[in-house]
Amino acid sequence: MAKQFSSIDDRLRDFIARQHIFFTASATAASRVNISPRETLCLRIISPNTAIYLDRTGSGNETSAHMKADGRLTIMFCAMEGPPMILRLYGRGRIIRRPSPEYRELLYTHYDGDEPLGARQIVWLDIDLVQTSCGFGVPLFNYEGERPSLDNWANAKGPDGIEEYWREKNTVSMDGLPTGLFDD
Repeated sequence: MAKQFSSIDDRLRDFIARQHIFFTASATAASRVNISPRETLCLRIISPNTAIYLDRTGSGNETSAHMKADGRLTIMFCAMEGPPMILRLYGRGRIIRRPSPEYRELLYTHYDGDEPLGARQIVWLDIDLVQTSCGFGVPLFNYEGERPSLDNWANAKGPDGIEEYWREKNTVSMDGLPTGLFDD
């Protein structure tokens, strides 16, 4: 049975802390729905109604385009070990760009100033609904570790190669929406 909450309590925060992966879902009224997996190492719950994650370079930048055009964002966690549960955080998101003072402040406050090569932006979610459901249909998986692929890719590209990649692949969504990656 689904249960709804107005915020993240300590029990749900502990559940989030035990997860290794989360998924983001976003869309506009006229776009495709985008769902992306993320490693929880980049996620921070900074208040009972606020989550952020450090967004690293990907093949596209759909979430950014959807935040710019619409703002709806859902983050979902699934228990793949231990007792079953699905947790969704619903709300409005926004993108915090790398060159901004807010980005730098969040980076130093919540990530100890550690900015991995290829960090693109921070995604901020103002949570207006928290919902749990049974998760009975989620299979069990054993966590083996994080993949080194993204770090290896970023190191091979270097800062200039990453910016070139952003300009080629991350400035518009697959539906032609601007991502605002280089907006001031």
